[in-house]
Amino acid sequence: MRLKFLKIVLLFLVVMLNAQLKENTFYKVSKISDGDTFYVKIKKFEEIKIRLIGIDAPESRNVGIKVRKEYFGKEAKFFVTNLLKNKKVKLTFDVQKTDRYGRVLAYVYLENGVFLNQYLVEKGIAVVSTFPPNVKFVEVFIKAEKLARNNRLGLWKDY
Repeated sequence: MRLKFLKIVLLFLVVMLNAQLKENTFYKVSKISDGDTFYVKIKKFEEIKIRLIGIDAPESRNVGIKVRKEYFGKEAKFFVTNLLKNKKVKLTFDVQKTDRYGRVLAYVYLENGVFLNQYLVEKGIAVVSTFPPNVKFVEVFIKAEKLARNNRLGLWKDY
């Protein structure tokens, strides 16, 4: 019973924080988790976890008891860290705003207009991984992945 109550409270807090996010607004990146997940600061002491829609980067670390560390994971995190550290990003959304883990699902744009989700796939840092109904840019991502594979970029360099 107590666990169920805690899950409800946590879900409520996630919904409240997510409601504060505005589409097409720039937010400062505060921390990078890995190649497809990072945090943005929405208030002085409030951060929200962002998961890039439509792509999947290799895991850079093990989480809890799960062994998830994957080939090219450290490189992906390093690449994204160098790209986003101390930067601002603009968030846009698709049909679903959050995933089952409470992360905000977003398409992300850098201040210079670069579409981050697509850019990471083009550079071979991530692969296409779409889940309906969030499929707005699936064709863009497929084309970007073909380009990275053909040019043996990033995680495709040894294939």
